[in-house]
Amino acid sequence: MSLRGKLLRWLVIPLMVVNLAGATAIYWLAWLPAQSALDQSLADAAWALVPHVQESGNSVELQLSQQAEQVLRVDHFDEIFFVVRDINGKTIAGDLDFPVLRTPDQANTWIAYLSRMRGEDIRAITLRTVVAGEPILIGVAETRVKRLQFKLRILLSLVGLELLLLLLIPVVVWFALNKGLLSLGELQQNLELRKTDDLSEVPLAKAPREVVPFIRAINVLLARVQDSARAKQDFLANAAHQLRTPLAGFKAQLEWLQAHHRDDPDTAQSTALMMVSTERMVRQANQLLALARSEPGDFERNRLERISLDELVSESVQNFVDQATKKTIDIGFDLQPTFVKGDRFLLRDLIDNLVDNAIRYSPEGSVVTVRCTQDDSYGVLTVEDDGPGIPDADKEKIFSRFYRLDQSQQGSGLGLAIVRDIVKDHDAVIGVRSGENGHGTVFTIRFPV
Repeated sequence: MSLRGKLLRWLVIPLMVVNLAGATAIYWLAWLPAQSALDQSLADAAWALVPHVQESGNSVELQLSQQAEQVLRVDHFDEIFFVVRDINGKTIAGDLDFPVLRTPDQANTWIAYLSRMRGEDIRAITLRTVVAGEPILIGVAETRVKRLQFKLRILLSLVGLELLLLLLIPVVVWFALNKGLLSLGELQQNLELRKTDDLSEVPLAKAPREVVPFIRAINVLLARVQDSARAKQDFLANAAHQLRTPLAGFKAQLEWLQAHHRDDPDTAQSTALMMVSTERMVRQANQLLALARSEPGDFERNRLERISLDELVSESVQNFVDQATKKTIDIGFDLQPTFVKGDRFLLRDLIDNLVDNAIRYSPEGSVVTVRCTQDDSYGVLTVEDDGPGIPDADKEKIFSRFYRLDQSQQGSGLGLAIVRDIVKDHDAVIGVRSGENGHGTVFTIRFPV
């Protein structure tokens, strides 16, 4: 379950429970004062009867005119009942069927309670007073129509308010969570938009306090990965550099053997095979060194300088021509003045790998063309071959390390991975497309001017 879902569950449900509990409390807080006011109205009616209870001889009587009694019983919603009794429960006046009165503990006080009369629920009060030295009980009651209407109005008002709040609570919580988790979304976007080789620290400036430990842990992990990557690149560079010198000496010794024993067929064949293997090892060592130098995470941009790309290609022409001649490949150059900002050694590695691949994978008798052009925005290097082409499904995979499209060809699968890293170092863009009529492959690199 997502963090947002958990927070919603732990916020919305308790808030709804608290809201319902609050609504219940509000209902009783609204109803109890209303009921108290209605009870006070009954008590006022009882107090109004007290002056009319007078001593008459040896007894107490209620001297109340018929008109006054009608006024007492008038109510638009409920029936009004009353009774006057002595302390022993003997009825002096009023409704004879008035239920048993509950007696207050002290004189001149009243109590309210629920009871039943004539088959209906009533609300009654009992007032205890003293007339002519004798305790008198006055009871006044009414049916509960008015009270039930008050309750219903309060309940309907609260139900409407509660329904609105129950609808608003999830919306408000969702909005608040989205605002609160916005910083996490920014952190996610920061990590997603990073290049695969960007191991720099995640900034802490705008991070919430609760997320800071998490980001610090990520930064520690990134630092470890960066140290590991740097150690790997240092190892590759050192190993490749250390291999180049003995391999160059070994190659020189093989060339001497070939020159002095060319008349011995067995020795000539053996030295030729050793020379092929040595050249392969030299190429792989050079590629490892180029890979270490081109790693984007370790690239130093202060090495960039203004370079004539067409002259750089011209300097490598002889190596390309000799390699193409061995396979009777017609290699052509269309080199217009092209200036870019770059690293000379890395750009030479890029050119060597692209042209070497074009010649290596093209059949005998085919054509390879290298072009350099310039416009207002880009310096463009294009290498076009007449080989078997690259399927669309493999045009992204070919830049992966150790990926080889044709397993029958010798190689380590690092050439185009090196090209990709060098392109990234120079903020350039590389494109791959098929040649004319769907034959061959065209690599186009655009260097920003």
